[in-house]
Amino acid sequence: MAAEGGGKEMNEIKTQFTTREGVYKLLTHSEYSRPNRVPFNSQGSNPVKVSFVNVNDQSGNGDRICFNVGRELYFYIYKGVRKAADLSKPIDKRIYKGTQPTCHDFNHLTATAESVSLLVGFSAGQVQLIDPIKKETSKLFNEEVGL
Repeated sequence: MAAEGGGKEMNEIKTQFTTREGVYKLLTHSEYSRPNRVPFNSQGSNPVKVSFVNVNDQSGNGDRICFNVGRELYFYIYKGVRKAADLSKPIDKRIYKGTQPTCHDFNHLTATAESVSLLVGFSAGQVQLIDPIKKETSKLFNEEVGL
């Protein structure tokens, strides 16, 4: 059965459509299940930063990923671009109240399967050294500016 004008079938499933309220789009599982979305604010919006490290564990999947979304910092096992990480099971998740993470990076030279050092920089100028595998916070620099 053909529809008027386009020759497409009437029972075709749409993946996107527009109404006066906005655009509706069919999301993939990885898009739908990602961590809480942060409302967009064009004046104070910080982009998402991503850091990778390989911890050389015995399972053969030693890649780890860290990323921030707004005031939240996530640490996951990274399985590559073809396999989505299980976003419901982070290795570590931190939510900051006074300031938000703006940058982070791993110490690749000291990373092991049991411990990895991650430096996190914040919008108010603080720098924090954490271990997301052990879930420890070891040092906070510039803490006089408040975290």
